[in-house]
Amino acid sequence: MTTAVQVEGLFFGYDQRPLLKGVNLEVPSGSLTVLLGKNGSGKSTLLRLMGGLLPFEKGRVSLLGKDVRRISPSERAGLVGFLPQFHHPVFPFTVEEVVLTGRAAQVFFLPGKKDREKVRQALEALGLMDFRDRPYNELSGGERQLVMVARVLAQDPRIILLDEPLSHLDLANQVRLLRLLKDLTARGLTVLVVLHDPNTAVLYGDQVLFLKEGRILSPEKGRGPWEASFLSEVYDTPLITLPFKDRCLVLPG
Repeated sequence: MTTAVQVEGLFFGYDQRPLLKGVNLEVPSGSLTVLLGKNGSGKSTLLRLMGGLLPFEKGRVSLLGKDVRRISPSERAGLVGFLPQFHHPVFPFTVEEVVLTGRAAQVFFLPGKKDREKVRQALEALGLMDFRDRPYNELSGGERQLVMVARVLAQDPRIILLDEPLSHLDLANQVRLLRLLKDLTARGLTVLVVLHDPNTAVLYGDQVLFLKEGRILSPEKGRGPWEASFLSEVYDTPLITLPFKDRCLVLPG
């Protein structure tokens, strides 16, 4: 299996405060990889660095073998789509218009037939066709979240980075989105998603990475990633795990 995203020796900080301290990781192509960790561990920052949205001086980030710092913005838009944790609407665009902005890097003058078709496919995938003429700024938080996911899909990238996409979504839409992400990976796309719930990660993730205090944390040899002792170390809180089919459930200790 080829590598879609590779991070080597990545260091980053804000105002001389180190946040990421030599991060190394690989995301296989065609996988759904989940990044877990406590609040403030650097997950969102790491995602932005992988998307080429923040500058860094030490380390390397590669997207499909290409150094992210040497990729033009237009080329990067064809490689990676990024969904931030927060989005604040400014103009009263319709849902369809917001999703169409995901095609900006591919549109040279006016949106064409292909761009409109990509938007339609994205809206259908998220069950948003009935919302397409509604003002985006009048939607609920969960509805806006789905629209922003559709915007990323309309971009038609090969790698998708999602920062807490389940926030504000009810259970039905969480399941719908997670199944869609699994379908996308089955079609060859690579998805890396930041989540908070270990149970969701173990149910849907092909690979789960743990970030703690700016470093990727892996279980010691002979310990599994879903052992209670390892997860308690990741989150600094007592946890227990219960076997469930071929996986497990994580519960407060």
